[in-house]
Amino acid sequence: MAKQSKLKKALKIIGGVIVFFTLPSLLLFGFIYFKYNEDLPKGQPGAKADQLATKMLDALDEAAYLNTDYLEWTFKGKQHYKWYKSNHTCEVYWDNFTVLLDFENPNNSKVFVLEQEYNGIEKQDYITKAENYFNNDSFWLVAPYKVFDKGTERRLVKTKDQKDALLVTYTSGGSTPGDSYLWHLDANGKPTSFQMWVDILPIDGLEATWENWVTTETGAELPTFHKLLFLGIEMGDVKGLSL
Repeated sequence: MAKQSKLKKALKIIGGVIVFFTLPSLLLFGFIYFKYNEDLPKGQPGAKADQLATKMLDALDEAAYLNTDYLEWTFKGKQHYKWYKSNHTCEVYWDNFTVLLDFENPNNSKVFVLEQEYNGIEKQDYITKAENYFNNDSFWLVAPYKVFDKGTERRLVKTKDQKDALLVTYTSGGSTPGDSYLWHLDANGKPTSFQMWVDILPIDGLEATWENWVTTETGAELPTFHKLLFLGIEMGDVKGLSL
């Protein structure tokens, strides 16, 4: 009987600990979900949507971005990138790993562990991980310049306060095709935030800011900070060069 009593008490304590840690999380998720979750807006495709997209590109000096050969940044202090854009290669660094991605000739991609080239059984896994890192982390840097990429659909959306917003859907490419982003712009067409309808997030329509813009050496405009709910996404020391 004593053993059963101790077991029952132990289970009660474990159950209490689980409830203590999970209940606040569930309540917080529920609050955020009902406060921020939104259905994907419809919007109108056509010339007006494309004109708004062009206005955004003009505000950011797309020509300067296209003439930028090299981009460097750090995502959330974890992954570091040296993207040789004109050569279609990128060096990706995290922990003790370095992956040299070759976008035009993927078979030429290389993996280094502690600065020693690695050709073991997990080589392709590390390359795939670096590609996924790059697809996500570069998007937070250059997404506005990708609104006319192959496979994109653009729609003009009227917001609740009757402002024009640009809905961009990626029907192909990247790591998660099908994702949609609603760009909110200032009077000059410069992005201030976007809302996201993406597979990776359980809440539709979450908004992230695009702020602390810097003008690179080439003249391209790039963000160095995003705020998503109570989280900050820092892009590190962003550099853009013409080689």
